[in-house]
Amino acid sequence: MKTIPLFKVHMPQSVKEPLLETLFSGFVGQGPKVDEFESRLSDYFNNRNTLTVNAGTSALHLALRLANVAPGDEVIATPMTCTASNMPILAMGAKIVWADVDPVSGLISVESIKSKITKKTKAIMMVHFGGIPCDIDEINELAKKHGIKTIEDAAHSFGSEYRDQKIGNHSDFVMFSFQAIKHITTIDGGLLICKSDADYRRGRLLRWFGIDRDSPRTDFRCEENIAEWGYKFHMNDISAVIGIEQLKYVDEIVDKHVENAKFYDAHLSRLEKVKLIPKFDHSKSSSWLYTMHVAERDKFMAYMLENHVSTSKVHERNDIHDCFSEFKSKLPGVDTFCQTQISIPVGWWVTEQQRQHIVDLIKKY
Repeated sequence: MKTIPLFKVHMPQSVKEPLLETLFSGFVGQGPKVDEFESRLSDYFNNRNTLTVNAGTSALHLALRLANVAPGDEVIATPMTCTASNMPILAMGAKIVWADVDPVSGLISVESIKSKITKKTKAIMMVHFGGIPCDIDEINELAKKHGIKTIEDAAHSFGSEYRDQKIGNHSDFVMFSFQAIKHITTIDGGLLICKSDADYRRGRLLRWFGIDRDSPRTDFRCEENIAEWGYKFHMNDISAVIGIEQLKYVDEIVDKHVENAKFYDAHLSRLEKVKLIPKFDHSKSSSWLYTMHVAERDKFMAYMLENHVSTSKVHERNDIHDCFSEFKSKLPGVDTFCQTQISIPVGWWVTEQQRQHIVDLIKKY
C-alpha cells in the first residue's frame, strides 16, 4: 500500500500544449502571458490591482516596501508560520514584534496585537494558517486607528472567503503563493493584491527595477529615468502560462479540499484524544491544511506512518531560530498550539476510500 501524501503537486495534462507553445515562442520573460494571467486573476478576485511576482516571499517583501517599512521600524507578526513570512521583515532592516496566537486555531490574536503596538509600529502581518481567515476586520480597524498598514499572508488561502468576499479584498496588501504544493502552482511564483491604485502603480514599477515598462520609448527601456530603485521580482511567461491553465481547475481543487475537511469534521468531532479547530460563521477556509490537536503527537505521527498516512506539523514556530533571537518574548498561546498541532492529508488527491481509512485509523488510535 502506498503512503497517502500530505502534499501533492497539481499539474494537469492540459498544460502541455500551451506551455510548449510559449516555451518556443521566442518570448519567455515577462510578457503577454503575464498580462493575461493577471487579467484572469483580477476577474477571479474581482479586483484589478493584481501584481504577479516570482515568489510569495517577494510579494511580502514588496508589500513591506510599499508600506514604507524602513530600518528600525517595527512590524507586528506571528511566529506560527513558514519562515518565508518573516524573512522579508529582516530584509527590510525592520524589527519583528511577535504577537501571540489563539492556542487552538494558531491564528494571530487581536488582543495580543493591541498590546504590542508602539509609535514605531509600521505594519501588521497576519497569517491565515491552513487557509482559515484571521479576524481581518478587527485587525484592520485597529490598524486604521493607529495609522498602520496591514498585510495578509494568504499563502494557504487561495479560495478562502471572509464575510462573503474572497480573501484578497480586505486589507492594504494580500499575498498569495503559487509555490509547488499550494492549491495551484506556477512552479514558483506569487501574487500581491493592493487595495489602493497608487500602491498598485508603484508596485508595478518596483517589481521590475523601478522601470516603467509601459511608457512609450524610441529604444530600449534603459533610456527611461528611474525615479525609485526596485527589484527583480516579476513573473515570467513560462510560469504565467502554467498559472493560466491551473486557474481553470482551481474551483474544483478548492472544493475537494473543503469537502474532505467537512468529512473529517463530521467524523472526528467527538473523539476524546482529538481536538478540532472550530469553524467560524463569517468565513470559509479553503482547507489547504487540516490541522487538529492530538495528545502524544509524536506517537500519533509514528502510528499513522506505520499505517501509510503522512502527517506533519508543517510549520515550526519561527522564534526558535537564531536569526530571530533578538525578538524573543513570552507567547503562551504559541506554546500551547505547538505542543499538539498536527496536519493530516486533506487535499484534492485524497479519495473517499483514503479519507475513510484515515478516519478509521484515528478512531483506533
